[in-house]
Amino acid sequence: MKPRSINLALQGGGAHGAFTWGVMDRLLDEDWLHIAAISGTSAGALNGAAAQAGLASAKGRQGREAARRNMRHIWDRLSTISDSQVLRWLHSFMPMPHALDRWTEALSPFAWLDGLTRLFSPYDYGPFYSNPLSAILKTMPYPQLGRSCDTRIFVNATNVRTGQARVFGDAEVTVDAVLASACLPTIYRAVAIDDPRTGRTEHYWDGGYSGNPSLWPLYAPELPRDIVLVNINPLRRDDLPKTPAEIADRVNEVSFNAALLSELRAINFVKRLHQQDRLSGKEMKNVLMHMILDDKLMNGLSARTKILPGPGLLDQMFNAGRQAADSFLKECADNLNQRDSVDFGAMFPRAASGSIAPPMPSGG
Repeated sequence: MKPRSINLALQGGGAHGAFTWGVMDRLLDEDWLHIAAISGTSAGALNGAAAQAGLASAKGRQGREAARRNMRHIWDRLSTISDSQVLRWLHSFMPMPHALDRWTEALSPFAWLDGLTRLFSPYDYGPFYSNPLSAILKTMPYPQLGRSCDTRIFVNATNVRTGQARVFGDAEVTVDAVLASACLPTIYRAVAIDDPRTGRTEHYWDGGYSGNPSLWPLYAPELPRDIVLVNINPLRRDDLPKTPAEIADRVNEVSFNAALLSELRAINFVKRLHQQDRLSGKEMKNVLMHMILDDKLMNGLSARTKILPGPGLLDQMFNAGRQAADSFLKECADNLNQRDSVDFGAMFPRAASGSIAPPMPSGG
């Protein structure tokens, strides 16, 4: 296969990020495929930063294997702190009637945890508070984050004070930056990071609130045109949510997809301008979009499994991610560096293309 160069955009989604782990594990099989840059949020930031640290540790195949080892370390460790004996007990009674499933939903550990987070804050733990993700990142086989190499890294967090996205790039990608990107405010304390640009200490929450993930760092002129988006949150659900849990899940997905959809609309708008030859002499990059996803799998899961994955779910997600990436390579590899794999016309019908939100794709 002719060498191709791409950028990866990795969504966040808690334990569902094991799907992205599988996708990246499969992509790393292909020596002809160069990953020029990674932009990740939350679980996507964990995967992206771990992979980039491995790639930066060695050249060629050794770097790819190091990236694999880092990601496996993260998910092996996460499985030991997220597995739930109570969920195992509940699953032993499956399948169950729909009405009983509703009761299980209400009495599940997730519902219990959701109730606790409405009453207690992570700041109530006092000196006993700790973020387990910190130790996991620091004990990776190749732990040095943000090292310079031919794969750039960006992670997105949300500034609590301003509500705006803050993208940490390259050497700025520290353990604290990744923790900030994955900081769900009902579970973890906001992560404090000194900002040399403002001269003050800023606090950050999960990047999914402001960009899941942020695509605009990948518009840089020196980077390839292709952005491969690994989707975790379904962009659409055909079934109407009716139960309280289903409604809450869909609200969560819509909220965490809002910034991404805005950027995709902007890309679509620029594409239309290019087609009409209205950008002659102007620096607006006509990026090529691709997606790796398994909406059938994701539509069958709920937000509960993002925080409390059931037995075997992480392995299931990993295997599904590898399969989805394999299918993408078979069906779309020839599109890379040539054309879009995403059908923007179907995603944004002309009459509904509506408002376009900045930033626009700029660059070469």
